[in-house]
Amino acid sequence: MKKLLLFSFILLFMACKEETKKVPELAEKQQAPKISVKDFFKNSEKRSFSLSPNGEYIAYLAPYKDRMNIHVRKFDSDAVTRVTSVEDRDLSGYFWANDDRLVFIRDEGGNENFHLFAVNKDGTNEKDLTPFDGVRSQIIDALEDNQDEMIIGLNKRIPQVFDPYRLDINSGALTLLYENPGNITGWQTDHDGKLRLAYVTNGVDNTIMYRATEADPFTEVITTDFKQTLTPQFFDFDNGDVVYAASNLGRDKAAIVKYDLKANKEIEEIFMDSEVDVDGISYSSKRKVPTFINYTRAKLNRKFLDAEAEKLFKMLEEKLGEDNQYYITSSNKDEDKFLIYAGNDKTRGAYHFYDKNTGTLKHMADLSPWINSDHMADMKPITYTSRDGMTIHGYLTLPVGVKAENLPVVVNPHGGPWARDNWGFNPEVQFLANRGYAVLQMNFRGSTGYGKQFWQSSFKKWGQEMQNDITDGVKWLIKEGIADEDRIAIYGGSYGGYATLAGITNTPDLYAAAVDYVGVSNLFTFMETIPPYWEPYKKMLYEMVGDPNTKDSIMMKANSPVFHVDKIKASLFIAQGANDPRVVQAESDQMVAALKENGITVEYMLKENEGHGFRNQENRFDFYNSMIEFLNKNMTTKVKG
Repeated sequence: MKKLLLFSFILLFMACKEETKKVPELAEKQQAPKISVKDFFKNSEKRSFSLSPNGEYIAYLAPYKDRMNIHVRKFDSDAVTRVTSVEDRDLSGYFWANDDRLVFIRDEGGNENFHLFAVNKDGTNEKDLTPFDGVRSQIIDALEDNQDEMIIGLNKRIPQVFDPYRLDINSGALTLLYENPGNITGWQTDHDGKLRLAYVTNGVDNTIMYRATEADPFTEVITTDFKQTLTPQFFDFDNGDVVYAASNLGRDKAAIVKYDLKANKEIEEIFMDSEVDVDGISYSSKRKVPTFINYTRAKLNRKFLDAEAEKLFKMLEEKLGEDNQYYITSSNKDEDKFLIYAGNDKTRGAYHFYDKNTGTLKHMADLSPWINSDHMADMKPITYTSRDGMTIHGYLTLPVGVKAENLPVVVNPHGGPWARDNWGFNPEVQFLANRGYAVLQMNFRGSTGYGKQFWQSSFKKWGQEMQNDITDGVKWLIKEGIADEDRIAIYGGSYGGYATLAGITNTPDLYAAAVDYVGVSNLFTFMETIPPYWEPYKKMLYEMVGDPNTKDSIMMKANSPVFHVDKIKASLFIAQGANDPRVVQAESDQMVAALKENGITVEYMLKENEGHGFRNQENRFDFYNSMIEFLNKNMTTKVKG
C-alpha cells in the first residue's frame, strides 16, 4: 500500500467510542511508581522500520552514540549493518529508494534547511545529494518504479519558492523540470511520476493548475479563497483527468470526492462524516484500488472501500486486540509483506511483521520495552462548552490510582494553532500524570478537523476567543471538582507557548506556574521573521492572525504578551532553540528582557544546537527535569491579586 506522505505513517486507528461529557471515573488501580525522565524521553531501541521493495531487507533507526541512525539487516539474518554514523543530531527520516539504496534527510542544529542524502544498504557510497547552503529540500515524488531517480523541490534559485527537479540518487545530477514563476507553492505527479498539477497562490486565493501531459502547458482548473479547499490526493488509476480529492466546496465538513479536472466539476462524493473532516484516502499501488478513508473523532476511524484491506485490519484486531491503534508503516512492492505498528494511549507500541502468503504475524520489536503500560494513565476523550456555546473536544489524563478530586493540573494547549491533539501515547502527558498532575488538552477553536466554520472562527482571535476556550476548559475542571484552583499550571510549545504566555497575561489569577516552549511572544516580530518559504502565504497569515499594517495593529498589540508582562503573577519558565526558523530566538529573548525590566524573575533555557523543539535526547532530559522541578516548586501556592 503506497504511502501518501513520505516520513509519516498511514494512521489507522481502531473504531472509536463516542465522546462524552461525563467526567472520567477513576480506575481502581494502585498509584504508579515514579518513573524516570530518561525512561519517558530517551530514544527507542529500534523504531521506524521499513521493508526494502523486494521484501528481502529490513531497515530501522537505532541509537549510535545516542543518535538515531539507519541500520539494515537481511530479513532472515541476525547480522546487522549500521548504514549511517551521524553523531550531532538524530536523523529526521529515511526511506528505501530501491532495493540497494536508501535516502535520508537531515538538517544542521534544527535550522530545517533539510539536505537529502543517499547511501547504499551496506553503508558505502554515501552522498549529499543537495549540498547547497541555506537551501531546503522537499520530496515531491520518490518515483517508486524508478530505481535511480526521484523528483524533489529546491528553493536554491529563489529562497521564497521551490522549483521541481529530477534528481539522480547515485550521482546527484539535477534536471530542472519547470521554472517556478514565483507563485507556485506545490507540485503533484500522477502514478507514472509525471508532473501534472501545480498549486498557485496570491496569498489568499489558491488555484489548481493542470496539464494532461508534460508536453502541455498548465491551465487553470479552479480558483478559490484559501478557506475553500479542493485537495487532490491522487489520480485515478488510468492517469486521466480525474482525481480523488478532499473537498469542502459547498460543505462545512471536508469529504472525499472524485473530481474531473478537465471539466472542473465534482463527479462523485465517496464519503463524508457528519461530525468531522476526512483526513485522507489510501490506496493499493499493486491492485490499483482505493482502500480506506481516515477520519478522526475522539479517535481515528476508517471507512473501508476495499474488502482485502478491511480483512487485514480485522485480523489485526483479532490477534493483537481491539484496544490498539494500527499503522501500516511499510510494505514490499508485491504487497504481500507488511510492517505494522500496534499501540495505544498507554504504550509507545510495537512493530509486527505480517506475511500475507503464510498468514504469519510476528512480533519484531517494542519501541520502549522499559515502559510498563499498567503504570500509564488513560487518555479520556471529553467535551465541554465554551462561554459562547461552542463545543470543545479534548482529552483528560488523570494520575493512576489517585482520586479525581482537587488535583494539581497542567493545561496543555497544542501548537499550530491550525492542528489538533489526537488520542495516543504522549510521553509528556504520561510523564506529568506519573508525577501526580492531571493533564487537560483541548482542541480550541481553530483546531483542524472539525469543519470549516470551526476553523474560521479562530481568525484574528489569537489571545481572544481562542484563549477563552482554554480558560473555559480550566473553569470546567474546577467546577467538576477535579482541579485544585490554587494549583493550575499551563504549558505548551509553539502556538501552545503563545497560549501559555497569553494565559498568564490575560488571566493572571488563574495560573500558579507556566512553561513556554518555543512560543510566540510578539505578534509583530513573529510576522516579520517567518521563514522565506512562508512568504507566499503572508497575506493569508495577515487574514488569519492580523495585518500589522492596518488597524489590526491595535488588536495585535493588545494580544502580544510581551507588552503585558506587568500583569504576570505566575512563575514562568521559558525554553528555546537558538536555530528555530519558525519562532526565532528573539521571541523568547524579548520576553525575558521585558520581564527582567519589570523586576520579574524568569527561568530561561536556551539550547544552541536545537531548533523548533528539542530533538537531541540529552536536551530533552535537561528540559523535562528542569520543567518538573519548576512545576513542583511553584505549584504549592498561588499568588492572588
